[in-house]
Amino acid sequence: MNHLIYITMFLLSKTFAFAQKIPEDFGYRHIKMKYLDDPVDIIVISKPGEEKIAKPLFLFCQGSMPQPVVKYDETGLYGTLPFDEMHFLDDFHIVIIGKPFIPIISNVNKLGRNYMFLKDIEKEIPPKGYIDRNYLDYYVFRNNWILKQLFKERWVKINQLLVAGHSEGSTIAVKMASINKKITHLIYSGGNPYGRMATILEQSRSEEKDSLPRGEKVIERWKDIVENKAEIQYDGGDTSKATYSFSLPQRDNLMDLKIPVLVTYGTHDWGVSFNDLFQIEAIREQKKNFTFKSYVGLEHNYFPKDSNGIVNQEVYNWDKIAEDWMNWLNNV
Repeated sequence: MNHLIYITMFLLSKTFAFAQKIPEDFGYRHIKMKYLDDPVDIIVISKPGEEKIAKPLFLFCQGSMPQPVVKYDETGLYGTLPFDEMHFLDDFHIVIIGKPFIPIISNVNKLGRNYMFLKDIEKEIPPKGYIDRNYLDYYVFRNNWILKQLFKERWVKINQLLVAGHSEGSTIAVKMASINKKITHLIYSGGNPYGRMATILEQSRSEEKDSLPRGEKVIERWKDIVENKAEIQYDGGDTSKATYSFSLPQRDNLMDLKIPVLVTYGTHDWGVSFNDLFQIEAIREQKKNFTFKSYVGLEHNYFPKDSNGIVNQEVYNWDKIAEDWMNWLNNV
């Protein structure tokens, strides 16, 4: 009987300990701050043993999902970044700022589809605090404020500041750089300089048939969003406020930058035509600070996509992308 009690207590304590994982268990620093009275969680990834050595920061702006930054299960840690961070840790401390009112770390078994943290998993509704703050300017001004605070730390060199963003994060990164003159290098990945709605419309047009005018439905939706651009809905999906803010073209903010900018995208991404157009315009305006790198046959997240639109998620290209980012950094 005592033996059984011991085993039960051991299993319970093991389960409890596992449920209580913290970022430090995976070698990360977890910094907590307050921005406009909102709690902000920050993950810092450093080369082991070099946490206190002064290095520049590399801020990576997340995509659009309300995901915890650090995700794990009983087998261990999931990828915190889409690429192997070791490419950058010799030269940088990597910073990732959590989504508002989304826990910074979670067991994936507690998450919904696409590892989203949801208040209502069945209806896919995130916490209200996240929904209220999920729009472009909140992220831009919050992130720039946090960088200002981090610049006060002894382990931060302020001579260089790399900001990269993929997908929605690319829009955040560009607007940050248009305001924050401390940013010295920008990586714009998988974005659309003409805004989110342009990408949605492009995808809808490609799926159109005579009897299914998807494009017109998107345009009607856009008209409604513009009429109600400050409205926040709590029924799941992006709010009008979020969609409107991320649909504002960043073309001019991007073109006006004087710092080195790397633009990367897959040629089978829905935003490819807009990135190609932007490249044509940058060449016409003789913007020598821009480097463009397109990846033939790859889609939005750099997976191969065939002529039938089938994505092969078995072929993972992110580490190659990161290697190209690092090569660019070393040559600008």
